[in-house]
Parts: sequence; structure tokens; C-alpha cells
Amino acid sequence: MKLVVGLGNPGSAYAETKHNVGFWVLDAFARQHQLTFSQDKRQAQLCRGIYEAPGGDVDFLLVKPQTFMNLSGRAVAALLHDYKIPRSELILVYDDVDLAPGRLRIKKQGGAGGHRGVASVIQHLASKQFLRIKIGIGKDLRMETADYVLSHFRTEDKKKVHEALEESLKALPLLLEGKVLEAMNRFNPA
Repeated sequence: MKLVVGLGNPGSAYAETKHNVGFWVLDAFARQHQLTFSQDKRQAQLCRGIYEAPGGDVDFLLVKPQTFMNLSGRAVAALLHDYKIPRSELILVYDDVDLAPGRLRIKKQGGAGGHRGVASVIQHLASKQFLRIKIGIGKDLRMETADYVLSHFRTEDKKKVHEALEESLKALPLLLEGKVLEAMNRFNPA
């Protein structure tokens, strides 16, 4: 089983902010596969699905932690433990200020890069060894990062981010199948 976690903040006040791109990807993937999220006791919304891959079906859980970004690792660790899913089967989807708006990058591992949600996951798992889909949201040097990620996109940037979201919906099935290098070669910028 794969655990696909989108990072974001719960509540309507944050729904359209840059920091919720991870939630956007999971919502779109769930719609694509006719899945519905429900609240879970581990402070997360989740839904379970099966991806019918040529090499065999892949069972997966889509997870949107409801603990606010900085505490996302709690829900992720609890779900990995309770479902007995190895950390190597985790795919984390989140926004990245170090990538231009709309850039997509798939990585096998790495640090938090200043992202507090990722830092929380690393802390609670005591590991950096998990897959990541990062979607660029850019940055504005005139703003504090915390204010920037909680702001709304400009129209032009939002269009680029939605294009990256569409690309992530094509990359995610490859990652579910374990075709990581193929996904990286196809979707990472040159």
C-alpha cells in the first residue's frame, strides 16, 4: 500500500492559499478516481483507492492532514504505523517557494528546504527517505515567507500552478507503480 499525503492547512480561510497546493493535487486525484475524503480519528481526511496498473493493482491511501501545516508529521506517522506502511511507500505532495510558479519536481529524498510541514514529517518519521512531488509557487522577496505562502496566487501564477497540477496527476500513477526514474525523467525540468 502507498500513502500519498498532500500538505496544506484545514479550513476555508486557507483553501485558496499557495500553501494548500498539496491539498489541491489530492482533491483533483480523488475526483479523477471518484473517491471521497472522510474524517479520520488520526486528525486527517483520507480516502482509499486502488490504481489498476498494468503490472498489478496498487492499493493507496490519499491523506490530507488536518493538524495545520507545522504539525503534519503527527498524522503521517500515525497512519504509517497503524496501516503498517513502510516509510519508503510514502509520497509527499507540497508547495515549494524555491521553484518558479508551475515548476514540478519529483525527488526521492532530501531535507525540508525551509518547509515546516516537510520538517514536521521528517521529525516524526526520523527519516528523509520518502518520495516528494514539489510544485513551485515562487517567492516574493518583499514579503515574509510565512505571509507569502498564506496569500492567494496572482491570476498568471495560478494558471501555471494549475498546469503543474495537471502534470502531477500524470506523474502520480507512475509513482504508485514504482516507476520513479521514469517519472523523474519525464516530469522534472531539464
